[in-house]
Amino acid sequence: MSKSFSELGIQQTLLQSLANLKITVPTDIQTKTIPLILNETKDVVALAKTGTGKTAAFGLPLLQLIDTNNSNIQALVLAPTRELGQQIFANLTDLVAHNPEISIASICGGIPIKPQIERLKTPTQIVIATPGRLVDLVKRNAIDIKQLTYFVLDEADEMVSAFKEDLDFIIKEIPKTRRTLLFTATMPGTIKQLIQNYMSKHVVQVEADMETVGHQGIDHQYIVVEPIEKLEVLLHFLKSKEGQRGIIFCKTKAAVNKLAKNLAINKFSSGAIHGSLTQGIRDRIMGQFREGYIDLLVATDLAARGIDVKDVAFVVNYHLPDTYDAYVHRSGRTARAGAKGLSLTILQEEEVQDVADFENELGISFSELKKADAESIEENNALIWANKIFKTKPNRDVSETFRNKIHTTFHHLTKDELVDKILAQYLLQNTSANQKSEPSKKKKNK
Repeated sequence: MSKSFSELGIQQTLLQSLANLKITVPTDIQTKTIPLILNETKDVVALAKTGTGKTAAFGLPLLQLIDTNNSNIQALVLAPTRELGQQIFANLTDLVAHNPEISIASICGGIPIKPQIERLKTPTQIVIATPGRLVDLVKRNAIDIKQLTYFVLDEADEMVSAFKEDLDFIIKEIPKTRRTLLFTATMPGTIKQLIQNYMSKHVVQVEADMETVGHQGIDHQYIVVEPIEKLEVLLHFLKSKEGQRGIIFCKTKAAVNKLAKNLAINKFSSGAIHGSLTQGIRDRIMGQFREGYIDLLVATDLAARGIDVKDVAFVVNYHLPDTYDAYVHRSGRTARAGAKGLSLTILQEEEVQDVADFENELGISFSELKKADAESIEENNALIWANKIFKTKPNRDVSETFRNKIHTTFHHLTKDELVDKILAQYLLQNTSANQKSEPSKKKKNK
């Protein structure tokens, strides 16, 4: 039987916040980590898959351990991306709703630094930061992290691979006597090295149910396509999931831009994020996706790190990820908080052999989804075409005279007759286009 948060030692004001958030049962990692942080003094390494409640696992005990009579920065939480930093800030702010004496600041990159400098002039006990912005503020003498008691590394596996230089600088700036809490979804060699170099010899390692929790509720599938039909197969899949929310992962920024453009042309409700977009645009797109104003998010792996968006029904790996860790983080965007989800990977024939490696390494099973036949693809293309017409805004710049001439041409047709003729013209043009492309395909095969 699961323990309650009160049995784990969480105080009443935080229990009240949890009740308001309708969080009643601790997850496995929370059950194992909270008493350890509250009642002991050792460094902690917590290994748990994405979507298992790691933020509350360190957030709840941290909030309880903060000395409200001390106005110095006592806890530093480091996150690899601003999106994750903002999410942690929002989560901790919700948890501290009944503890107004605790002050939390977010100092992440991508936004003006001056307001953050001003914010840090006021008493602050907890800081959530991205590495680059924190280094900048330290070098400007705008923040004092020399009196820290707690240092939290969230998504540490990403931190050591992408921000090693900044991380080394930060660790040299904070007290050697601090307590370090490291949370990670994977345990690569770089993490083991960090633990050895920067954490105490008596570090305690806890692990959630790694074999099942991270992939629980996720249906892992793959579909094999020819390169030329990849987009059409994706559009067919997305049309079958119309009205559901999903994230499509691409390997490069250029691929994200190209796919997002194709989705927009075909009138799919979508947006795109990657590292080269301004922070304002990324925030706006993520906000639209989070609030349900758009259904599809096309992204690089930037979006796979700790972004907790409710009701993501599926993720699509438009390109097979380079690493097993990346697949874990991508697929972990769906099936959150006990829900079910689908992780679909679109493969070319030569990539199918890699599936067994992913299964063996991650302890999961893939099933093959047969691609739609040519007739279904053509019907889907026609439906997308019809939807494009339906969503096209009238051109108000057309002269009334010209408009009337076109109207006169069609005025004797019924609605059904007009639809039939437009569809027939579409099919005729599509057949003609396919016939013209056949010789070029044959030439390429020679």
